[in-house]
Amino acid sequence: MIDLAYAKKQFDAFLNEFDREDDKIKLKIVHTYAVVDAAHEIAVRMGLKQEELYLAELIALLHDIGRFEQLRQFGSFEPTTMNHAAYGVELLFGEKMMIRRFIREDSWDDVIRYAIARHSDYQLEKTGDPETDLQAALIRDADKLDNCRVKLEEPIEVLLGVDAETVGAQDVSNKIWQTCLERKSILSADRVTKMDYWVSYVAYFFDINFPATAAVILEQDYIARIVARIPYSNEDTREKMCMLRRMAEEHMEQMIRER
Repeated sequence: MIDLAYAKKQFDAFLNEFDREDDKIKLKIVHTYAVVDAAHEIAVRMGLKQEELYLAELIALLHDIGRFEQLRQFGSFEPTTMNHAAYGVELLFGEKMMIRRFIREDSWDDVIRYAIARHSDYQLEKTGDPETDLQAALIRDADKLDNCRVKLEEPIEVLLGVDAETVGAQDVSNKIWQTCLERKSILSADRVTKMDYWVSYVAYFFDINFPATAAVILEQDYIARIVARIPYSNEDTREKMCMLRRMAEEHMEQMIRER
């Protein structure tokens, strides 16, 4: 049986190795526990068994464990500094097998390893194992749900490095817009302008896996609220963002209808 209380106690002890007063460390701590809550809500809405629910929460607790060392070494979340997912897997399942600090038995090791390794991939490949595929998709949805909160609460200057007015005056790159029209999420390397980054924060709704997640997104009006944070002085960009909002919301609605 997965003992979540024990795992959380051990995770809190792990965090003592880092500067809890550092703003970026704080951000990741808040994010981690919020993703645990999001995973719980999705799992409950899906009617998962208790063991599956606990496993989803444990994966959420550990999914960004590599971020803390990335911040200590580089002070940055940029993927060019470190593949935090791969490093997290190395921490947990490498020579020291840190995973045993959080869960004593090894029954779920393969599922946990795969879900954490792939949680930030551009696209999720199916393994053919139902439990692994379920948990790998669930952590991606839970992560995106809390990223909605981050995009709504953090200052635009923190998220993008410039003010909202500067972002709203920019164009959406042609390749980025074509990807949106295809109803796909944005590949990080394709982003050119700061506006492209903001577009990617809406286009990631096309990568949602479960109708339960789509329901939360619509109930919280996340898509419209994220779009509305930027004042679009660029008329072409404003029109595209209105269209993107409609496409993303329609995509969520279709997922719910087809479940």
